[in-house]
Amino acid sequence: MKNNYNRTMTACFVGYIVQAIVNNFVPLLFLTFQRTYGIPLSQITLLVTFNFGIQLLVDLVSVTFVDRIGYRASMLIAHIASAVGLLLLTILPGLLPSAFAGILISVMVYAIGGGLLEVLVSPVVESCPSDNKEKAMSMLHSFYCWGHVGVVLLSTLFFHVFGIDHWRVLAVVWALIPICNGIVFTKVPIASLMEEGETGYTLKQLFSTRLFWILLVMMICAGASEQSVSQWASTFAEKGLGISKTLGDLMGPMAFAVLMGASRAFYGKYGDRIDLDRFMIGSSILCIFTYLGISLIPHPMVSLIACAVCGLSVGIMWPGSFSKASAAIPRGGTAMFAMLALGGDVGCSGGPTLVGFVSSAAGDNLKMGILAGILFPLLLLIGVLLCGREKA
Repeated sequence: MKNNYNRTMTACFVGYIVQAIVNNFVPLLFLTFQRTYGIPLSQITLLVTFNFGIQLLVDLVSVTFVDRIGYRASMLIAHIASAVGLLLLTILPGLLPSAFAGILISVMVYAIGGGLLEVLVSPVVESCPSDNKEKAMSMLHSFYCWGHVGVVLLSTLFFHVFGIDHWRVLAVVWALIPICNGIVFTKVPIASLMEEGETGYTLKQLFSTRLFWILLVMMICAGASEQSVSQWASTFAEKGLGISKTLGDLMGPMAFAVLMGASRAFYGKYGDRIDLDRFMIGSSILCIFTYLGISLIPHPMVSLIACAVCGLSVGIMWPGSFSKASAAIPRGGTAMFAMLALGGDVGCSGGPTLVGFVSSAAGDNLKMGILAGILFPLLLLIGVLLCGREKA
């Protein structure tokens, strides 16, 4: 029985690679869009906000329909939307009177897929029979990191060999992954999150549970701790070391993503021997020290190393918070996973925003912005400690 679900787990791992594709491929084309279609950079940068805004909306709305239509149908919709959005990107900008409108519609479609995947993949893995749920969850989330790394490296290689003007071909190639994985999801077994005869919590029941609010704050802080540094790592590399953007991206966000993935893969392999609470507490403390290193140590190379190590420290935060929620509130169901995904996305957008605001107020001093962001790993540390004292 368990072997049958190995294919389900593999399909879920690929599902997070799909999410990495829809989140990280288009940003590589921003300057190409500006040059090809004459779109102002101020409009193009809105695409990131729009993408995550749609995903936030999907996180919220998914509570109303996922349980009704089932996880398999929802997974198929997620993969179809992801593939169609990438394919539309190759057609609509040149077809519509406004190229920006074409890109925006394409982003909206694949963002629906990305948002659904974020809500669906974790509970599907959680429902699969396995010896250690925390290990499976951490390994699952490492695949988003490997997907991110793969998208950037393979896309960069493709552009170098064939030229960036052939980006539409690469978009079609990336679209094949959700198409193939969607076909796989028509066949793999999908277990129920609930025991027979049980029903999941409603939103009202969740919101009346104190432990849920602690876990939700932890998810917000997990997303914020991750993205507050990740979003600015390239800037540190370019400004602090005076290197090219390509090399800066490799030394900044790429190193961050690799170490974040390594942390998740490590716990995914050895999690049965490691207490999750202790690992999360240690990671939170390490994260606090990396924030201090980035913001207070004047040597640029040390700041850059601290950025990379920050990726190692935040790796367990997101999957660990999911695992703690699953164990502490076993009847949380789809509503809980959707709200936790929503909280994580709020943190992913809110963390870098806070850093940007504080940096701007401090005269464009990015180090002061990062120092303000230390609030997030500190709150997550407090949340882990409080969880041990609370009962659902």
